[in-house]
Parts: sequence; structure tokens; C-alpha cells
Amino acid sequence: MNNLAPLLAREVARRRTFAIIAHPDAGKTTLTEKLLLFGGAIQLAGAVKARGEQRRARSDWMKVERERGISVTASVMTFEHEGEIFNLLDTPGHEDFSEDTYRTLTAVDSAVMVIDAAKGIETQTRKLFEACRLRDVPIITFINKMDRESRDPFDLLSEIEQTLALDVTPASWPIGMGKTFRGCFDIFKDRLVLFDRGTTQEQTGIEIKGLDDPLLDQRLKPDEAQRLRDEVEMARGLMPKFDLESYREGHLSPVYFGSAVNNFGVGELLHGLAEFAPSPRPQPTTGRKVEPMEDKVSGFVFKIQANMDPKHRDRIAFVRLCSGHFERGMKLTHVRSSKQINVHNAVLFLARDRELAEEAYAGDIIGLPNHGNLRIGDSLSEGEPLQFTGIPSFAPEHLQSVRADDPLRAKHLGKALEQLAEEGAARVLRPQIGTEWIVGVVGALQFEILADRIRTEYGLQVKFEPVGLYAARWVESDDPAKLKAFLDETRAAIAHDHNGDPVFLARNAWHLDRAQQDHPEIRFLKTKEQAH
Repeated sequence: MNNLAPLLAREVARRRTFAIIAHPDAGKTTLTEKLLLFGGAIQLAGAVKARGEQRRARSDWMKVERERGISVTASVMTFEHEGEIFNLLDTPGHEDFSEDTYRTLTAVDSAVMVIDAAKGIETQTRKLFEACRLRDVPIITFINKMDRESRDPFDLLSEIEQTLALDVTPASWPIGMGKTFRGCFDIFKDRLVLFDRGTTQEQTGIEIKGLDDPLLDQRLKPDEAQRLRDEVEMARGLMPKFDLESYREGHLSPVYFGSAVNNFGVGELLHGLAEFAPSPRPQPTTGRKVEPMEDKVSGFVFKIQANMDPKHRDRIAFVRLCSGHFERGMKLTHVRSSKQINVHNAVLFLARDRELAEEAYAGDIIGLPNHGNLRIGDSLSEGEPLQFTGIPSFAPEHLQSVRADDPLRAKHLGKALEQLAEEGAARVLRPQIGTEWIVGVVGALQFEILADRIRTEYGLQVKFEPVGLYAARWVESDDPAKLKAFLDETRAAIAHDHNGDPVFLARNAWHLDRAQQDHPEIRFLKTKEQAH
């Protein structure tokens, strides 16, 4: 043990790095904002009251997100609350941007799943939950919008249990719903928390000694008190008790009820994260697991964001620190190129606002200014050449060609596309034959967003047009000579992505099947690890 070990252990133990996952419109951005408000990171709830500069604290900082009212890129926000440090990663809710979300989930230790009380489990919730399950990410559930007409709580809990094959245990229990919503009984802490529609402050609970406490009858109408007692009794009988180990293994989810827009239930959720969510977990590499308490710094790039500051053509690589105590000015090895990087200007985030990171610890997310040398999936290490694993890249499902309205600006378009491709939201492909660029995305809405961003961030008007292509697959082989022969033979159907990796472009299903049959020594990949 070195003399830094106690400090490292203390700092790592107080970190909670988590993502918020939800179907669009479940209230994820509102909840994110309220967690920041409770954590003292912002003074006003941006969507409601903030003007001008204050509004920048919102997590949906990209212009196109504000205009469309959806999150299309994952934001990172760090705040401190009651001695704990929270790194909150807000993820895109829209399914067309799920690739960014899958990668974000590789950088967190737990997740909060937000569910609309009227709608229950929706398609995107299920997909995101499955992505969490692949990594055994522990989940706390927040059932939102209880101040509106909602489904029966037993109904909702049963749906989570059956649809997601996940045990649930209520951490709080709602008293009424919609117009008759009176608040919640905090089951874990034996407190009554009443709902006051007129306040935006944190609503403090009334300590009571169990459900038989006469205080309950003083604060609630007789029928409300009786119903609460009956329902909590039934919930305790039907559902498993909270078990910390089972939650941390990803088998059981504690469930909080509330209304994010009214700040109700948010405080309880934050306390639940502080108390139950795991501190930074070990991270897998090709050779071994890296423990957060190791004294050498290591981390991986899970996201790259272009143009966070519209005044500068900047690109930021988001790095999840996996071990050690990072200090400004230290040297880290960029494992893929074996080059040393002097890290002088790493930043910490509050949505788009940033400050220089003098130091950071395992579990923290730091941003490194990137001039094209860092890619998604890259590993950074102070010591051994570690390669972190499990950071996915998906073959595009929609392909279109793109050209600038002004042919003289084709070079500018190439540059813009390559920078946006580095973010990993789109594949930018350069065919072997011909001059046009082909852009591939997972969801069709991304073409609109890309055209919008190229216009606003690079000052270029562009057109996306169908190209009559069915699929794109990365190709690789254990035999370099066979791969070269295949690429030469199918040259008309080959493109290279922005990393220079070869991609086979199939005109239709038959074309893809035939290529696979004729070349059994070639692997046609739909997903692959990001780094090499």
C-alpha cells in the first residue's frame, strides 16, 4: 500500500457515476435538471425559469436539441451533494440515437430508469434496459408524473417485473394519483412525505414510527390512511425485501414514485443513489479486470463530441477514469499509438460549462481536447498497455449519399463529415470508386439532425439522397492475403470508414448472402469493438 491509498480509497468510495435511461417524454430531461438543482449545481430549473446565461446549465445544450425538444447526444454533469460526488450521464432518449446511449452505458456503474406512470414500460425503455442487463448494471426505478392520472402502482410494478424479468421492491409508496395525489410514504425510512403543489422546494418528510403511528391519521384523511396501510401491507407481502447485493448484481430494482416537474420524490431518489448505488466498479480489459483502487491511472474514451463551443472548432474526447488519481499535467500513454500524451487541459463538466480538472479519480469523467488523434474505444494508461473492452460500434441500417449544394466546398464537407464521424453517431464511408461520400446511420432521423448540424456548425448547405444500398458490413479476416484478394475482387462494393477500415456495401440481401457464401474466410461484421 502506498501513502496515497487511503486518499484514493476515500475519494473512490464517495463517487456515484450513473446514467438516466428512459423512453422519450418520460421526463428524463426534467429529472436530470431537478437532480442538478437538488445537488446545488444550478440555481434555477432551466426549462421553467432560467434566461440567457443561466439556461446553459440545461443538459440539452445543443441548438438542435433545444429546437426539437429531444436529447440527441449524451451529456455529462458532475455535482456534489452531502459529501458524495455524482457524475450524471444523461443519455439520448430517441431510439435513432441509441448507439450513443449503448456506449455511454459502458462508462457508468449504475442507472436510473425513468417510467411514465400513465404509460409504463415503453419500447425504448425495454431496449435500454436490455443494454444495462448485458453489463449487469444495477438499476433504480423512478416512476414519474404521479401528479397526473396514472396506472395502478401494483399494475406498474407487476409490468416491470414481468416485462423486464426484474425483481422490484417499492422504496416509497404513492398516496393517490393525479388530482388526488397527496405524496408518498417512504417505506425505507418510515417517513411521510406530503405533496405541496405550490412549492418548488425540496419537500421534507414527517418522521413517523411505522404505519400504525396516529400521526398518519392526523395528516391524511381516514380513507387515505387506511388505503395506504392496506396497500403497503400488501406490497410487503407480495414483493421481496430490499437486498443490497441483489440490487448491485442487477437482479432487483428499488422503486421510487414522484413528480420530477414538481421536485417531488427527487430528494429521496438522490438519497437512494448515495446510499445504495455502487461506487466505481472494476472494468474489463483484454487481459484482466482493472480495479479502481489501483494507483496507476487508466481510462477509456467512450464518446467524442464536436463543436461543444460553437466559437471554436473543438472536439472533446470523454474519458471514463477506471483507476488511480489523475492530476493535471501528468503523462498518459495512448495505447493504440503507443504515444505519450501530456494532459494539461483536461476538463470537468456541468452540461456545456466546463472547468479545468486539477485532479480526478476513478469513476470521474474528464474531457480531453482532441485534434483527431483520439477515437472512441481508445485506452489511456499511466502504466501497462491496457485495452478496455465492450465498447460497441454498430453497422449502419440506413445509407444515403451526401453532397454540398456548392460543389466548390466539397473539401469543407469532407472535413465536417470526418469530425462528425469521430463522434460515432454516423459512419462516413468513402467508396473506392466514385467521389461521393456515403453516410450510414442507425436511425433515419439522424440524417435530418446531421444536415442541421452541418448547416449550423459548419455553414454548409447539404443534400442527403438515397443510394440504393441495402447494408454495410465491416470486413476482416485472419488471413491478410485473403482479405486483400477479397477487397481487390469486390472493389466496386468497397468503401473505407473514417478510421480507414474496409466496409462491404451490399446492394441487396442476395448480394450480401452471395458474398458471404463465396468468401467463408471473410467475416462480415454488424457490430465490432471500437478500438484495435
